Amino acid sequence: MAESSESQRKPLLQPMMEPFQKFIHAQSTGGVLLLAATVAAMVWANSPWSESYTEFWNIPVSLVVGSHALTETLLEWINDGLMAMFFFVIGLEIKREILVGELASFRKPPSR
Repeated sequence: MAESSESQRKPLLQPMMEPFQKFIHAQSTGGVLLLAATVAAMVWANSPWSESYTEFWNIPVSLVVGSHALTETLLEWINDGLMAMFFFVIGLEIKREILVGELASFRKPPSR
């Protein structure tokens, strides 16, 4: 009985999920989301509620393992942790391009 109920819901959800899935799989999705987040942050930071924007970035966030705790503000976590991860990923991309990509050889013409 559960299978028939699930199979009846699947066709109903598919038309609603298809545009979302196409958006997520598009190459421009990351840029669109980054631009939207930037605009939202700029509007919020320059609005009458700008104090809440500042308070948001100063929320303490803790990482606790056993008796050890690391507490920093949300802004510090992003500046320290996420930026380190960002540059690590960029380094991996550069390494890949040097080993097997367009930077692997001086004689390879650029693809267009």
